[in-house]
Amino acid sequence: MAEPVSASQAVLLDEGFPLLGIDSLVFAVGNSIQSAYFYSAALGMRRIGYAGPETGRRDARSQVMQCGTARFVLTAPLKGGTDLGRHVEAHGDSVTDVALAVPDVEAAFSYAVARGAIPLEEPRELTDEYGTLVRAAIGTFGETRHSFVDRSRYHGPYAPGFVAAEPVLEPEAEEWFDRVDHLVGNVELGRMDEWVEFYHRVMGFTNMQEFIGSDIATRYSALMSKVVADRSRTVKIPLNEPAAGPRRSQIDEFLEYHGGAGVQHIALGTDDIVRTVRRMRAAGVEFLATPGSYYDALPGWVGETRVGLEEMRELGILADRDEDGYLLQIFTQPTGDRPTIFYEIIERHGSEGFGKGNFKALFEAVEREQDKRGNL
Repeated sequence: MAEPVSASQAVLLDEGFPLLGIDSLVFAVGNSIQSAYFYSAALGMRRIGYAGPETGRRDARSQVMQCGTARFVLTAPLKGGTDLGRHVEAHGDSVTDVALAVPDVEAAFSYAVARGAIPLEEPRELTDEYGTLVRAAIGTFGETRHSFVDRSRYHGPYAPGFVAAEPVLEPEAEEWFDRVDHLVGNVELGRMDEWVEFYHRVMGFTNMQEFIGSDIATRYSALMSKVVADRSRTVKIPLNEPAAGPRRSQIDEFLEYHGGAGVQHIALGTDDIVRTVRRMRAAGVEFLATPGSYYDALPGWVGETRVGLEEMRELGILADRDEDGYLLQIFTQPTGDRPTIFYEIIERHGSEGFGKGNFKALFEAVEREQDKRGNL
């Protein structure tokens, strides 16, 4: 006999899977102290929390970084032979958990598992002097997980076991970005539709956009991409897989160096891309280069934008327009030794797209870097 459906689960069945947004992105890193400095200096993030030996955690050290609503947790192993240490060895610095904020962890977990999600962590309450945080977790592509988090009754720096921490660097008055706009997952050949269906079935996501064939191909390589998003378009996840081409695509390169599927890049939303890019460049962040011919043709199809053409040309900022408006975007080089994870800075003006008009220019820029590495 089936167990009775709870009131919260009934709401889920009626209204679909509820998401409040991305709670945090958890990274496995080789050195959390150095990573915290990089994210402070290069992305303008502020350290707000810490866990490690001084707080009773013996096997790992974590730094919690924040900018706007974007929260990154940088966790490094303190000894060999741990799952975290194995993950860093296999994948390098990478996202291990795309944690999602939900209003009811138990209901969300039950809903997802009933629809085929692999349970990784049963719902549990964590309590300290700041209140109670509830969390659970399921598996998704590669070794990435989705934690479900309810912090409505918790008011501490991040979670029980963490203490408040001073910023690594003196924070600036204006934040460089204010949110995670979207994140991109790369999966193995033939598995994109499998994971798209997973998000449809398990969390009620729908397809937002699809890019195939000439949309997303260059002379040398190709890939296919479908964008899944929750009902409110708060959580958006483009999923990419390689496609047949004369040479190896950027997705093939990622899969080889990452050791399988994982998060390829994170898009950070800002209301002033020029300010953000200038600060990042001053801090030494390297961006993909865009040829001057791109800007020669830009006014004819993008039209007027908040940032002038010459300033876009100077900084390497791309622009795209669709029926809803336009966006401005730029992509960093990979930020670690492996050619895997990198960042996008995006400023939106109506458009909810992902820069379809820039795909060719972007992928050709990536291929130029692949060629330098001998991986094209």
